[in-house]
Amino acid sequence: MKRRTLLGAAAAAALPRFAIAQPASSRVLRFVPQANLTLLDPIITTAAVTANHAYMVFDTLFCMNTALEAKPQMAEGYTVSDDGRVYQIRLRDGLKWHDGEPVLARDCAASLARWAARDTFGQTAAKVVDSWGTADDRIIKISLKRPFPLLIEALAKPDAQIAFMMPERLAKTDPFKGVTEMVGSGPFRFVKDEFVAGSSVAYARNVDYVPRQEPPDWTSGGKIVHFDRVEWKIIPDASTAASALQSGEIDWYEQVQADLVPLLHRNPDITLAPSNPQGYIGGMRFNHLQPPFNDLRMRRAILTAVNQDDYMRAVTGNDPSLYQICRSQFPCGTTYGSQVTGAAQSGDMAAAKAMIKEAYSGAKAVIINPTDFASIAPLGDITYDMFQKLGINTEMVAADWGTVVQRRTSKEPVDKGGWSVFHTWFSGGFIINPVVSAPFRGQGASGWFGWYDNPKIEALTDEWLQATDLDARKTIANAIQAENFSQVPTITLGQFQIPTAYRKSVQGRLSCSSPLFWNLKRV
Repeated sequence: MKRRTLLGAAAAAALPRFAIAQPASSRVLRFVPQANLTLLDPIITTAAVTANHAYMVFDTLFCMNTALEAKPQMAEGYTVSDDGRVYQIRLRDGLKWHDGEPVLARDCAASLARWAARDTFGQTAAKVVDSWGTADDRIIKISLKRPFPLLIEALAKPDAQIAFMMPERLAKTDPFKGVTEMVGSGPFRFVKDEFVAGSSVAYARNVDYVPRQEPPDWTSGGKIVHFDRVEWKIIPDASTAASALQSGEIDWYEQVQADLVPLLHRNPDITLAPSNPQGYIGGMRFNHLQPPFNDLRMRRAILTAVNQDDYMRAVTGNDPSLYQICRSQFPCGTTYGSQVTGAAQSGDMAAAKAMIKEAYSGAKAVIINPTDFASIAPLGDITYDMFQKLGINTEMVAADWGTVVQRRTSKEPVDKGGWSVFHTWFSGGFIINPVVSAPFRGQGASGWFGWYDNPKIEALTDEWLQATDLDARKTIANAIQAENFSQVPTITLGQFQIPTAYRKSVQGRLSCSSPLFWNLKRV
């Protein structure tokens, strides 16, 4: 066996009333998340709020740093056989589940198998995995049919369905059914008795957690917890949340509605910053199984009609400093973020109407849209107005985000609880390259909600994985993007920033695609 040194240890809806202006010694952090926490299991959903919750409770074998390098987390290190077909990952000392039991290799092997059944990158890796096994209680043994050089990167990826570790008894749960018992090995414990969906979530510091000794960097490094408790307060009304932040009733407001930014800027006790350094990309997702958008001609018509500027002005409060037009499947400004020019997303309503006149059968289009998610709801409003102008029989189903993320799993027709379109945003890391980009993969029934089936995309993705140099990967990524702009699985709506706001007394925030609660201190 040969030791991989790359990943060795690195260098050394009302707000409940409570006391205003917490003293500096307070050990409780109060936080308003982007949306209501409805689904607790991070393996069955790509909802960002669930991943943010999971980062507190669970841990991963590997994590990413700001250079997008995979680093050991629960792992002490790993080895790879000379033929590249056997990985052995050794767990570090001192790992315990929240119920006091030791973390064993078989727990992690079962967790990896369950994750790989749902995650886009995991499904790709699973195609070449012979077994997710163990060598002993501390060594996970992964045997492959052929080399898969990006395996560790897959285990470390920080967005969407992340490879969180669970006890074996939970990891053996059907990957299409949610785990409800939140027992992890992470830096916080989920306080089950205080969880009230739609109101509040509580986490207590895990006193048995043994952090790594490296400085924290993105999701990697030492997870040092300075607060005894973190309390999430679900406040759907943006003005109420902003007022609570100004008064000191909460410490951190994850995503600030654009029109409230000037108000918070004037408060000397509040810091505003980008909530995600990679930015967000708005997305319109079609249901490819049901009419009217199982018809490619209809999807192409909508692509022709989309004017990104309309969407971006709506979601940023018409602040041009917060957005850019980005006609790309991948985030603009990144390795694969080349913009597509020409007729795509031209905003040509006349041309789109002509295309729809030829293709449209009259089927109802149902847009499911969250009323409680200020950075998503305006996207649905713009689409609804556009569909009306195009002559599409459209119904807007307004609901909370938790209902939207549950309904989007339905493959039924719209008259039986299904859907036609939903909107969301993607963090930059969620669509950073071809293999992780769930909204643009062609995995069909096993893929992302909307179930886009395209064997050509999957074949090109395999080519991208096997490519040996960056130029070859860029060429393949461009071919993938060209095919997807032709087939229109998802429409990108522009790239933007969502500000986050927190009290200046809270310091140590790590700049990341998720709100992380280690390293934070009150001063």
